[in-house]
Order: sequence, then structure tokens, then C-alpha cells
Amino acid sequence: MKFVDEASITVTAGKGGPGSVSFRREKFIPKGGPDGGDGGDGGSVWLEGDSGLNTLADFRHARHFKARNGEPGAGRERTGKSADDITIRVPLGTIVSALETGEHIGEITDHGQRMLVARAGKGGRGNVNFKSSVNRTPRQFTPGTPGEERRLHLELKVLADVGLLGFPNAGKSTLISAVSAARPKVADYPFTTLYPNLGVVSLEPGRSFVIADIPGVIEGAAEGAGLGIQFLKHLQRTRLLLHLVDIAPLDEADPVGQVHALAEELKRFDPELARRERWLVLTKTDQVDPDELDSIVADIVARLDWQGPWFAISAVARRGLDELVGRIMVHIESVQRADLPEDI
Repeated sequence: MKFVDEASITVTAGKGGPGSVSFRREKFIPKGGPDGGDGGDGGSVWLEGDSGLNTLADFRHARHFKARNGEPGAGRERTGKSADDITIRVPLGTIVSALETGEHIGEITDHGQRMLVARAGKGGRGNVNFKSSVNRTPRQFTPGTPGEERRLHLELKVLADVGLLGFPNAGKSTLISAVSAARPKVADYPFTTLYPNLGVVSLEPGRSFVIADIPGVIEGAAEGAGLGIQFLKHLQRTRLLLHLVDIAPLDEADPVGQVHALAEELKRFDPELARRERWLVLTKTDQVDPDELDSIVADIVARLDWQGPWFAISAVARRGLDELVGRIMVHIESVQRADLPEDI
């Protein structure tokens, strides 16, 4: 399925049904009086978070969502039937704003979280509500109020604990498929993932984290080159960045130069993101001579003057994965504990 992380939709709530003008007319009951009932309320429109969705692709074709109107009132003081609300399911991480003004309306971050985006109209009042000592035969009624109509802009930011960052063909898709049940497309030629893939890495019951394979970034992404600018924003929600770099790239590019170039793109896009915890992961160690591996790794780390954690792995040979995943889990748990309120 094609990943779609932005969509524009129109939501229209139902209008209330009109009140009724009716008079009681039964045999042997003269002067029956007014008995027109109220109209029913229209249906509202809600958004609801669904953890089973990871794309806004459904909104490429379905762009207008309209709830039903309330039914009109009737004689014998019968109230019209109110319309059912409609619920639109969206993936977690969906940011909702008004299309015309850009006003931020809210975010859907939890499964089952609901957000009212178009309020229904109220049913009108029947003529039974207007009777009085001086108005025995009222013919007044009120129509139902209109429901809200809004044009919304939906934007999805992937919710993940760990984001994989790297140039195309750095081994991100291979890594996520090796440590989780996600199955992104992988190949032995340079290409970039076209949409983020989410995978759940589970070490044991109760200990797991979500990892996101973000599409490869090219130089100039922060200025809009390539697909990168569309997906760098997905890294803004992650707790930890893994900076993947191919230890032996097919084009013989310098891994150190690639690390510096991508770090610069992060700074241009979001300086705060560039300061986030970032670990270096040297990939595809199975592609170099085992006797030279240690010296190659040491040279890259030394030339980068890398001060944080670093790892040398091979997702294909499953070399170094257990240590990497274990360290990530410990880090995520420490961050989660730090985020807890002190009185808990």
C-alpha cells in the first residue's frame, strides 16, 4: 500500500429535524390543543484512533464524510428520531487542523481516542412548546439548526520509540525485518524505501519497543530535495535515533562523509532533532574481510570522533543484533522511567 501522510477531507454533521405543527383531533375531544413534537438531532462526526492503521491512504478517494439529518417531529408529541453519529478511523499520530486557517485542532495519539470534529445540529421545537393561556392554537415551530461543516487537514507523524536514519541502501529495511515481524522491501541494489515501516521488537513479555524504518534521506532533503523532507518529520516523535551507515557502500563513498552530510540535513530541518540522542550503527559488516573489520570500524569511529554509543552489525548474518536490541531496550526503559511523574 502506498504510504500517504497528508490528506484533506470535508466533514459535515447532520442538521436537526424541524419541529412539527400539529393539533390533537380525536373523537369526543374538542379543543384538543397543539401536539406537534420536536425534531430529532442530527449526527455528529468523530475521529477515532486505530492502532491497526499506519497510513492515511484511505482518504485519497473518500474525502467527504456526511452524517444523516435528524427526522422531523410528528403529531401526538412524537419526537423525530435522532441520527447516528459517524466515526472516521485514523492512524495514531494523526494531527488535525483547519484547512483554511491552519488552526491546530488536536492530535490522535491513543487507540480508541475520540475527537469531535463536526457537531450535529439540534432538533427544532414543535408547536406544543408554544402553547400558553393567550395562545391556545400556536402555529409556531422552529426548524432544526444546521450541523457544522469543516474542511480538515490531516497529517500523520509516525509514533515510534526508535527511528532508523540513513542514506538510501544503508540497511534500514534489512535491519527492521531482522529484529521485528515487519517485512519491508529489500534488495541488493540502491533504492530507497518509499514509505515508513513500523515494527515491534519484543525481547520478552512486557518488554518491547516500536521501531520505524524511515525512507532514505538524500543531500538537500531539508530544502525539499527527494522524498526526505516528507519523512524527516516522522523522526520528531522518536525517543532515539539510530544513524545507520553502510561500512562498504557500493559506490565506494566515504562512510564518514555520509554521516556528516546527513547530520547537516538534520540541523537544517530541525536543530532540536539534531540534538536528540543518536547512536551510530555501522551496517553490512559481512561485506568486508573479517581480518580488516576491526581496523575499518576503528578508523571510522576515530575519524568521526564519535562520543556516543556505536555498534557494528550485520543484519543478514545476525551479527551484533542482540547487543544492539538489548541496549536500545535498556535506554527506552530508562527514558520511560524519567518521564513518569514523581508522585507515581
